[in-house]
Amino acid sequence: MRMSQLYSPTLREVPAEAEIVSHQLMLRAGMLRRSAAGIYTYLPLGLRVIRKVEEIIREEMNAIDGQEVLLPIIQPAELWHETGRWADYGDEMFRLVDRNNREFCLGPTHEEIITALIRSEVRSYRQLPLRLYQIQNRYRDEIRPRFGLMRGREFIMKDMYSFDRDEEGLDQSYWAAYHAYERIFKRCGVLARPVEADSGAIGGDITHEFMVLADSGEDLVLYCPDCDYAANVEKAECRPIESQAKDSALFKPVEEIHTPGSSTIEQITEFLKVKPEDCIKTLIYTADDKPIAALVRGDHTLNEIKLQKVLGCETLELADDETIHKLTGAPVGFAGPIGLDIPLYADYSITNMINAVVGGNKQDTHLVNANLGRDFTVTQTADLREGEPGDPCPRCEGHLVGARGIEVGQVFKLGTKYSSALNASFLDESGKECPIIMGCYGIGVGRTVAAVIEQNHDKDGICWPMSIAPYHVIIVPVSIKDQEQASVANAIYNKLEDAGVEVVLDDRNERPGVKFKDADLIGFPIRVTIGPKSLKQGKVEITMRRTKEQIALPVDDVVDHVVKLVKS
Repeated sequence: MRMSQLYSPTLREVPAEAEIVSHQLMLRAGMLRRSAAGIYTYLPLGLRVIRKVEEIIREEMNAIDGQEVLLPIIQPAELWHETGRWADYGDEMFRLVDRNNREFCLGPTHEEIITALIRSEVRSYRQLPLRLYQIQNRYRDEIRPRFGLMRGREFIMKDMYSFDRDEEGLDQSYWAAYHAYERIFKRCGVLARPVEADSGAIGGDITHEFMVLADSGEDLVLYCPDCDYAANVEKAECRPIESQAKDSALFKPVEEIHTPGSSTIEQITEFLKVKPEDCIKTLIYTADDKPIAALVRGDHTLNEIKLQKVLGCETLELADDETIHKLTGAPVGFAGPIGLDIPLYADYSITNMINAVVGGNKQDTHLVNANLGRDFTVTQTADLREGEPGDPCPRCEGHLVGARGIEVGQVFKLGTKYSSALNASFLDESGKECPIIMGCYGIGVGRTVAAVIEQNHDKDGICWPMSIAPYHVIIVPVSIKDQEQASVANAIYNKLEDAGVEVVLDDRNERPGVKFKDADLIGFPIRVTIGPKSLKQGKVEITMRRTKEQIALPVDDVVDHVVKLVKS
């Protein structure tokens, strides 16, 4: 490809809409253009990178016996009603109605439609296992699309679904996909750490996210540098606190304190001159429409996902102001465990607190010197808080470290969540009808590209790994008007093309500085510079984009050397 013909409109200034490095550089390097909020057009260079990531994914999915299919983007509402997710998915789902008044959605995910396909085709255990995957556009009406390809309303995903006879088969499928993902991200040139995660709306019992650690990440990842434990903040386990015998002689009498206008932890600690860790927050929820209270230490954050799992409830919502007033006799901010006549669930951190500050269940009132066991009891203690950097590792004697992460992939053990709801079953060896055991495995293709840039850039632009670079090499004659430079450039260009190297010849009549800046911005891994000084010595200069390493080689040796660099 000649640069004069390549549609690559580079930008010198950072677009105002771009907040993170990958978004800025993809716009500046002429790889993307915004069509609407969260919706982008891929220009030739950007699409070449996308296609290369897709091809790596295909190779690794095929290597674990995945078979590629292509499912429809438009999905009938009836299938989603069968699983109950038509209502549950919420406002993120793009919904539409056809001329016959039938409801459809633009697929945000494909569990329903792939399961419906299998239930109509699979009858016997002899047809299992199956692993089917696709690379397809997805649509989610994000409330706040941002960060370019990181959080869009239209995006490209690879999803694979496994269908097995039993849990042993699912386990094999799960770990086959897990290890394939490790290879995919390594081949794409990005370091992705697998972390334990919550399955969210997809469902299932076991899941891992693959996180690329980067300052721009939206998620907090906690990991132990002393072992392999890693989890996102929603899933991170907090080790149970060993219960200590309390000396009741240390218990002080409960005292009621007037605390006007002090309804938050910040306000009450300032007013009473105490530390947040000396306070207990009492949060009122409705779980399946029944009220409960959750207790966490004042310096901790309640994890609603953990609470919901402990309760085993379908729905969990913070109680409204009216419900809180009815239960506590006080407005929001003054609830406390003493005298509260609803089930109380306490985080482990509450266990050994002595003489804590709690809400007084009366407006502008708090109680000091509250003690678990003497003044109130709880229904259950459990791990209910979000993990934090510095917490003890739940697997070893180390301590957790925090880092920001970009989720690029996730693997799920779905079990029978969808097969049972959609009646996807098979007959086993004895003729018994059994639900198919399912797994789901997704990779965000565009997100992976953006994450690669987040980990591979410098002040001048992108530093693509060779495996997914839009082109391997750019040839830059300092002056295309110089006949000798142009002749040598064209000769090297033609020979590299014949050798199967993806190469661009910058044949524009531009200043050398402009050409070099564009080459660095776009991120071609290898630059071959042809200038008058080196040509006088019969040589050209080869520069590695990532390391800035430069060597001068005789013209006749350039092609062989570059081919070796690309293949290595």
